[in-house]
Amino acid sequence: MDKALDLIEIVAGAESAPRLSELADAAGLHRATAHRVLADLLRRGWVQRDGDRYLPGVAVLRLSRTAATDALVALAGPVLRGLCERTGMMVNLQVLETDRARVVDAVRPGRLAMITDLVGEALPVHRFAGPLALVAALPEAARAPYLRVAEADLHPAEALRADLAAVERDGYALEHGRADSLVASLSRAVPAHPRCALTLVGPDREFGPASLPALLAALTEACDALAGLLEGA
Repeated sequence: MDKALDLIEIVAGAESAPRLSELADAAGLHRATAHRVLADLLRRGWVQRDGDRYLPGVAVLRLSRTAATDALVALAGPVLRGLCERTGMMVNLQVLETDRARVVDAVRPGRLAMITDLVGEALPVHRFAGPLALVAALPEAARAPYLRVAEADLHPAEALRADLAAVERDGYALEHGRADSLVASLSRAVPAHPRCALTLVGPDREFGPASLPALLAALTEACDALAGLLEGA
């Protein structure tokens, strides 16, 4: 077990993909032993080969993503609860993925039990405020995969680009009833961490012009607070 862990750590921490001889030397192993252990790690996805060099495998990458998400959820938990108490709205935390945004946590007040929290769901950019806020925070060149999902769903590309431009200009995304006619959502990307966003979700009638400034102020403060926590993590 120690030999396998040593080799995984060496591969994961290497500045350039090492060869078998380099791994054996770094781990203090005979080449035959290192080769045997690496064969087991290859089979289980902890390393992968590129010619005669070794790279971190999908198991390491998957574990890294999961650990990062779990750490973000733990760190953001108090911020979500505080924002929920302050606004009376459901609050969710979303992270940007390859072509959608995934809801990784949510805090929902009892009065909104009828609204699904969507935890674990991957949301497309053209239907929800969270992914809209996140994609608008990306450079133009990085938006293409998200736009392709919308186009495949026959959503007009020009309309989506106009929505993204408005979010980029205003700094927040507001959706009225696109996914559910009775539900609205308000979202902001976390400053300096544009791959995660906080979103307020609640009855559409409660996101009108009179209440929107207070909701946006509370959301902005929460995003800033989470950014500060992430900077200090």
